[in-house]
Amino acid sequence: MATIHVPVTVRNPADLDQCWEGVFLVDTGATDCMVPRPDLEAIGIQSVGEREYEMANETRVTYGTAVAQIEFMGEILGARIILGEPDIEPLLGITALESAGLEIDPVTQRLKRLPAIQLKQVDSASRPLS
Repeated sequence: MATIHVPVTVRNPADLDQCWEGVFLVDTGATDCMVPRPDLEAIGIQSVGEREYEMANETRVTYGTAVAQIEFMGEILGARIILGEPDIEPLLGITALESAGLEIDPVTQRLKRLPAIQLKQVDSASRPLS
């Protein structure tokens, strides 16, 4: 499978004028997005929590996480961002792709828009009573 890279703008949700732009590797094996910590800190984004992640080699690593606004392929959304090592390649995880209504076309090896984003309606009979 070919690698896919996408230009992404990351904005500080508390100050949208503070932004960082990079080329992200689309990583369908990653749940969340990852950006080098110094680049996030430069636009005022600090860790608000920690989460443990399992790497491809099955080791576990704890990273700081934050929430940021990201923009790519004409879509703007909020995403959990991992504050990665200074030299890490930025990653665009599957949660952001799905939230934007995008998937990888296996034939062309490019991102394509889904005809619609899935939304399951809850049957009123199965809703809990308030």
